[in-house]
Amino acid sequence: MPSKDKIAYFYDGDVGSVYFGAKHPMKPHRLCMTHHLVLSYDLHKKMEIYRPHKAYPVELAQFHSADYVEFLNRITPDTQHLFLKELTKYNLGEDCPVFDNLFEFCQIYAGGTIDAARRLNNQLCDIAINWAGGLHHAKKCEASGFCYINDLVLGILELLKYHARVLYIDIDVHHGDGVEEAFYFTDRVMTVSFHKYGDLFFPGTGDAKEIGEREGKFYAINVPLKDGIDDSSFTRLFKTIISKVLETYQPGAIVLQCGADSLAGDRLGCFNLSIDGHAECVSFVKRFNLPLLVTGGGGYTKENVARCWTVETGVLLDTELPNEIPENDYIKYFAPEFSLKIPNGQIENLNSKSYLSTIKMQVLENLRCIQHAPSVQMQELKDNGYGNWAFGLSLSHETEIYYLGYIYVPPDFYIPEFDEDEQNPDERLDQHTQDKHIQRDDEYYDGDNDNDQMDVS
Repeated sequence: MPSKDKIAYFYDGDVGSVYFGAKHPMKPHRLCMTHHLVLSYDLHKKMEIYRPHKAYPVELAQFHSADYVEFLNRITPDTQHLFLKELTKYNLGEDCPVFDNLFEFCQIYAGGTIDAARRLNNQLCDIAINWAGGLHHAKKCEASGFCYINDLVLGILELLKYHARVLYIDIDVHHGDGVEEAFYFTDRVMTVSFHKYGDLFFPGTGDAKEIGEREGKFYAINVPLKDGIDDSSFTRLFKTIISKVLETYQPGAIVLQCGADSLAGDRLGCFNLSIDGHAECVSFVKRFNLPLLVTGGGGYTKENVARCWTVETGVLLDTELPNEIPENDYIKYFAPEFSLKIPNGQIENLNSKSYLSTIKMQVLENLRCIQHAPSVQMQELKDNGYGNWAFGLSLSHETEIYYLGYIYVPPDFYIPEFDEDEQNPDERLDQHTQDKHIQRDDEYYDGDNDNDQMDVS
């Protein structure tokens, strides 16, 4: 049965071609594998496919500091030795290395999440998917945990232009610290993170006691879990908490970060979730029928990442997929079973019923402290052709608070069109420019839903 929802899907082949380094666990190549698996199941025929624009520095600076964005734009592997002080300042190094095309990588994955939010805002789709996004650790002025630009914060800021309240849900094995920190002082965004906590597990934050401050008190929800949680325990807790969150907070839109490192067998993870268990969370959120922005996140056993996000694309399309993986360019990675299913995790479940009950009661008690959904008056104070003024948002960064009482909401940025007349045919076009101009057989297909670049709205 085809989905009744209109789904927009964002992908650029260049995002999977960058290389963090030989020993680095982050492999963007997993995004190419995911995309080709989506294609092999013909899921692209049920969605509108868009190549995102590369986010402009000024767009990235809607959250990040301008000096940090400028440094990311300037630094290269060949010049990094000249900027040792800045590398330390911006936390670039072993976890967050400088590699070729780093800034373009950030522009593409952030552009996808921004474009996804804009299509939702303009009611051009019901669900928007950007598996390249979900880099939830990046901070205002520094990189963190393999994340350089926090596309999630940028997407949420877009959604706040049209929605009084936005709900952020994170099922990555790591705490969604960068998103929580950005909105720690506001009630316009509720952040809910389910993650491993304790044993010095990265990033070390996400205790249930972290609940937000000032106007944001009780609007940060953390569900700290121990090693080995399984499908039944996780999904039961997830559904109970998210149901109460939706009832209490009544958001206008949802952002769902689907980090796949919470799956059994992940190189950096420690949970026992199956793909079906992980996908059940996506299915549950979808049932609330709110504008939904879905991103990727962590995930370091790349064949399982591809399996998971393909299954979840199917879930969002109300399409059940055959277990046998069809022929595709990356079929060898799924040997020897060539199936979507993954083995059950064997890690001991340290989450006792009493522990999970205590966490659940603590979260529900905090939700009871919210009398009703916060009332936000979305008033247009000025429209001079360059943008509008919108009401009420506080952003935080560590000990600094940026209270923006009336914040300037910039206009949706114009995306320049490709102009053949201005191109020198003797000059070699970069891959992104070529991709915008021609359909590539390995990424797209001939059909009415193939949209090679974003509409300008």
